[in-house]
Amino acid sequence: MSVVDPPIAEKHSVWEDALALPTGAFLISFGLFLLEQIGGVSGGLAGVGILGSYWTGLSFGLVFFVINLPFYWLSVKRMGWPFTIKTLATVTLISVMSAVHGLYLDVSSIAPLYAAIFAGIAIGVGMIVVFRHGASAGGFGILAAYLQETRGIRAGYVQGALDVVVVAASLALVPLDILAYSILGAVLLNLVLAINHRPGRYFG
Repeated sequence: MSVVDPPIAEKHSVWEDALALPTGAFLISFGLFLLEQIGGVSGGLAGVGILGSYWTGLSFGLVFFVINLPFYWLSVKRMGWPFTIKTLATVTLISVMSAVHGLYLDVSSIAPLYAAIFAGIAIGVGMIVVFRHGASAGGFGILAAYLQETRGIRAGYVQGALDVVVVAASLALVPLDILAYSILGAVLLNLVLAINHRPGRYFG
């Protein structure tokens, strides 16, 4: 009987991280941009950021960046400086990129259902890219990544539970049909995470 050596985890290089984090941030920010355009909402702290922008009239990018600040304490304490620095860079990129898409794209006529579906998938894929390069999209993502790393609880399940809370809070601001589309997008987002990002599946 032959013995097969276990796979050796090869860490991503700095250059791979430097390419992957902006890629993940681009996908996440584009999904959030689409949701904003239809007046929808996302789950997680990004959803809090969208609701905050609706409430205050401030840009999503600014609100999202500010409300992430308290979570970096948990990130440094539990996940370390490399994770925190890469997460800060990712959040900053998302905050900036979310304001850039509208300068080059006019999606005012996009169908809300299509926008919500595309947004959910794009955000989910973007988060996988970010997670697999040792970072998160901030806020609840930090908590989700921490619980998966330390307790073995899938990030998708944690994110899903927090999404329910945020979506419920949006009832007062988002029309029911748009909210239904947003919920569908959030379900797709978390399915992408739960299926593709689980402990022990990925080495690197």
